[in-house]
Amino acid sequence: MIRKFKKDDLKEVLQIWLETNIKSHSFISEKYWNSSLEYVKKALPHSEIYVYEIDGTIHGFIGMENNYIAGIFVREKSQSIGLGKQLLDYAKRIKQNLSLNVYAKNARAVKFYIRENFKTQSEQVDSNTKEVEYLMTWNSSQN
Repeated sequence: MIRKFKKDDLKEVLQIWLETNIKSHSFISEKYWNSSLEYVKKALPHSEIYVYEIDGTIHGFIGMENNYIAGIFVREKSQSIGLGKQLLDYAKRIKQNLSLNVYAKNARAVKFYIRENFKTQSEQVDSNTKEVEYLMTWNSSQN
């Protein structure tokens, strides 16, 4: 079930955020993700977040700021069974257009977004990580 984030979800969501980032972005130092945790902890409660919950356990979430997807994060054991797609489809139902940044080296995510009709608009270097990332967009009128 997808539902809105509650304050009580913070610890579980932070754990998913950290573990998923470290695993999905092995080309970025684990130290970077750990040092970003406190900032994310403060920012999450002020973002638009929807969690995917099964039997009282959060298996993933999508974080947004207006029409910008800050990220889709799914527990490793729950990946590749459609939870990320369901979270994205939920966002597509409530938003007319979406944008996101994705690291070029995260080939699995890039493929996912292309498959979900996102178009690459530009390429830039993330000033924090020095990694190339793509700005990708989706618009409901494209489909």
